[in-house]
Amino acid sequence: MRINYNVSAMITNNNLANNDSAVAKSLQRLSSGLKINNAKDNPAGLAMAKRMNAQIMGLSMANQNASDGVSIIETADGAMSEISEMLQRMNELAVKAANGVESDSDREVIQKEVRQLTSEITRIAESTEFNGQKLLNGEFSLKGYVDGNLGVKVDSYSSEVAIKDYTIQQLTVDKDPVTEEYKVTMTLPNDGTNGGFPEDVYAEIKDDMVTIKGGNGFEMVLDLTRCDLENQTMPYTVDDGKGNTLLKIDAAGTGAMRLQVGANEGQVIEVNIPRISLRAMGLENCMVKEENGTEVWTLDVSTEEKATEAIDRIDGAIQFISDIRGQLGAYQNRLESTINSLDVTSENMTAAYSRIMDVDMAEEMTNYTTAQVMTQAATSMLAQANERPSQVLQLLQ
Repeated sequence: MRINYNVSAMITNNNLANNDSAVAKSLQRLSSGLKINNAKDNPAGLAMAKRMNAQIMGLSMANQNASDGVSIIETADGAMSEISEMLQRMNELAVKAANGVESDSDREVIQKEVRQLTSEITRIAESTEFNGQKLLNGEFSLKGYVDGNLGVKVDSYSSEVAIKDYTIQQLTVDKDPVTEEYKVTMTLPNDGTNGGFPEDVYAEIKDDMVTIKGGNGFEMVLDLTRCDLENQTMPYTVDDGKGNTLLKIDAAGTGAMRLQVGANEGQVIEVNIPRISLRAMGLENCMVKEENGTEVWTLDVSTEEKATEAIDRIDGAIQFISDIRGQLGAYQNRLESTINSLDVTSENMTAAYSRIMDVDMAEEMTNYTTAQVMTQAATSMLAQANERPSQVLQLLQ
């Protein structure tokens, strides 16, 4: 028997310390509800869980972004719904003005109402906003650019147009001497590339807007306003004044509203909202003067012939607005599906995160009870071990 070093007491004390540490850990887990409270508890699990947590929080914000996108589309669609109603009223007025029974004074009154309706359409298109950003003025439409000083600009193009360069060898505008309607001829490069356009592409013109159409929804609109067709000798070939007629168009693929609908880079949905204007709808064929002296474009129903033409123009405008509303409706359905998908993904990822981080309270309570009993037993045994050296006194008697 030894009295300098009580090894039994040291062993018992070590066990007591271990049991006490186990009790402390169990108390921490039970009080926090977490299985991993410190990096030392499970280094790999902690790293995985933190990445998951970042994803979960990102998914939550992406869900909010998608919901904001739905609100934006609803705002734009609401404005275009009212524009559509005004077009319906304009159609009624045009039909009335096209009736031979109406006198010139009657058509003058009708013209005034049409002017007010076109003015309101312009106001709505220019003032509809969401969070301070205008929605219908082309700010969120796909952008394209024309190289050189040819007096032509890209008004808009559909999302089905591939992001690349397009080439038109020559663009010629002619005017029918009988109907006085414009006709356009588009010549593409004869090098086997077709200028980058689809094989079945063709062009049509209305006023000074050239629409290039092709298969699979390909549509590109060029604005010839700066060419001043009314004052050109027909046929007119678009050029830079130096004999250069080559049009190079860059469909940049930028400008659409990018909605971040995922937790990672590149998980976006681009919402293309075309510009709404009288020119784009084909409703500018008459220049009138306001009371303040400014000149503005409007739809002409001042004669029976012009009113008959206006009926066709309004029909095209209604179709134009309906197409855009249909496109926005498709975006909204897609965003709502995205929201549902984000909800499911977030739910599943939260469950996975919980399995890593959350403690099983029943299991941990069992561990706590065991460690507590072991601590009490070790405490009792330490007291017994500390008594052993005193037994040596009996040998000294």
